[in-house]
Amino acid sequence: QVQLVESGGGLVQPGGSLRLSCAASGFTFSQYAMRWFRQTPGKERDLVASISSLGITLYADSVKGRFTISRDNAKNTVYLQINSLKPEVTAVYYCNARGNTDNFWGQGTQVTVSS
Repeated sequence: QVQLVESGGGLVQPGGSLRLSCAASGFTFSQYAMRWFRQTPGKERDLVASISSLGITLYADSVKGRFTISRDNAKNTVYLQINSLKPEVTAVYYCNARGNTDNFWGQGTQVTVSS
């Protein structure tokens, strides 16, 4: 049974930092590209960052320099470090595992940046 379980979201103040985690199980994690998406009400789910099975990272232009994606294959976990939090970061963040023939999603974790 495939599972992607996000954690680390919550209410944080502007300027702070946050690290999201996504624990994976039920598939060969090291062979999958892992991605973080975010979605706000009424809008499409947008790709924020990705990391390939070889560790190559890509970022949306809007988050470059503030977001860092990383993975720990020994722990079957992918992370998203978010620094210099701004209110526009507020969204539900989803973890995604993409393989050659399949695609898995987590349930999402809410991040709210507000004073």
